[in-house]
Amino acid sequence: MPDPASTQTFPVALTINGTRHELSLPPWVTLLDLLREQLGLTGSKKGCDHGQCGACTVLIDGQRINSCLILAVSRDGAEITTVEGLAHGNQLHPLQAAFIEHDAFQCGYCTPGQICSGVGLMREGHIRSRADIREQMSGNICRCGAYTNIADAIADVLGEQSISREAAE
Repeated sequence: MPDPASTQTFPVALTINGTRHELSLPPWVTLLDLLREQLGLTGSKKGCDHGQCGACTVLIDGQRINSCLILAVSRDGAEITTVEGLAHGNQLHPLQAAFIEHDAFQCGYCTPGQICSGVGLMREGHIRSRADIREQMSGNICRCGAYTNIADAIADVLGEQSISREAAE
């Protein structure tokens, strides 16, 4: 006989990239799995599945969050933006364009999470230096080592081109 708890679902309403979704979900479904497996939004990547790499970063109500750590049912009513939702039609988000201009990716696996984290970081509004960018982006790992170019892209969009390159780079 099946365990009733294993088939129990909960109603959840999420606005994802501007589209409202009325869903019925089991309580254990992570936001990342919902996005990738049920909604086909595969930009966010499953890297470590422990919140340590940042490849799954999305914006929830404007805040950058590791979607692998969030149960989808816990965000009922939230507005979620994935990398797919940053562009407006064919017009890339300025940070997406800056990543291309500054060659801020190599393999591209971490890029969606890096971009979403960068957008959230810029919205937070407390970056004063390149060191701040590097510190605030430290939760997003790039195995290819494109960190300098990622910081360049963010600084460019912030208009902080006067930020001097630090010797540590």
